Amino acid sequence: MVVAPNWLGDAVMALPAIADVRRGQPAASIVVAARPSVAPLFTLVRDVDEVLTLPKEGPWPLAGGDAALLLPNSFHSALMVARAGVPERWGYRTDWRRLLLTRAVPRAPSDVHQVEYYRHLVRALGFPNGGLAPRIDATPALAAAGASLLRQMGWDGRTPLVGLAPGAAYGSAKRWPPRAFADLAAGLADDGIRTVLLGAAADAATASDVLRALSGRAASVNLVGQTDLPALAGVLVNCRALVANDSGALHLAAALGVNVTAVFGPTNERLTAPIAGEPRGAEPTRPEPRVSSPEPRAPSHVTVLTHPVWCRPCLLRECPLDHDCMQGIGVPLVLDATRRWL
Repeated sequence: MVVAPNWLGDAVMALPAIADVRRGQPAASIVVAARPSVAPLFTLVRDVDEVLTLPKEGPWPLAGGDAALLLPNSFHSALMVARAGVPERWGYRTDWRRLLLTRAVPRAPSDVHQVEYYRHLVRALGFPNGGLAPRIDATPALAAAGASLLRQMGWDGRTPLVGLAPGAAYGSAKRWPPRAFADLAAGLADDGIRTVLLGAAADAATASDVLRALSGRAASVNLVGQTDLPALAGVLVNCRALVANDSGALHLAAALGVNVTAVFGPTNERLTAPIAGEPRGAEPTRPEPRVSSPEPRAPSHVTVLTHPVWCRPCLLRECPLDHDCMQGIGVPLVLDATRRWL
């Protein structure tokens, strides 16, 4: 049993570690226990046999498992697994939960990429690491469902699509300005590209700001708040590229093999930039020097854009200054990076 991280981006970045467990125990039944917000992700993962959606309150129904791998660092996750009577409980030695674990692993260094953070844990538990890139398999049925939804919203099925994900759950400091997303959509429209706005219901206000700034210049399909995770995956695989902030949608798209351009501000791209899956199209030319790459280095169909300012990465939810880390990333730079995928 694998207890999944609570955020979509982290859940995607945990997939290589889950693949390591599957490779080390090919005959085992792997059940992922996850919060409702991320549980549907694991229905798309071939290494997972069953998905258990955890209740928001009360005990976790985990009876029957032989061992539980805890990917969250919280005391609460260890307590719930111990109360459920799972005999073997494995995880990092964090948050005062040492006595609740049967195998407690010293925490990985703080300067490693989040993908490596999870891989370090399973490696310490005896599962050799395999590939670094998260992998999600988009079935033909999933892609067809995404295309059908897009056609219902006015897409003709032929015009090239670029997804835009203007939201970010952590806070406004992570969001490239809505006006910038609107200017990007207008620039892509001049190239004959249709854009589609993507995100969770919590991103609706941000999407409205984008559409307001775009009004009269171009049309964009708005699917923000109208897709669950499988539907979002189906829409993404119909897109030539995605432009996004540091968000769950960004990591989901990269794991699906969609070309992505990521705009990073207060968060550290060396620790949380997407590690791409298999590319779905031709590789672009090498990025300009100003386009940075994450550590560990990702395949060439991920481009990460940053603006160097003294205060980043601050990891703050709201910027107390002028938000220059995001305001300083110009639309022409993002437009040029996105055009590389088209």
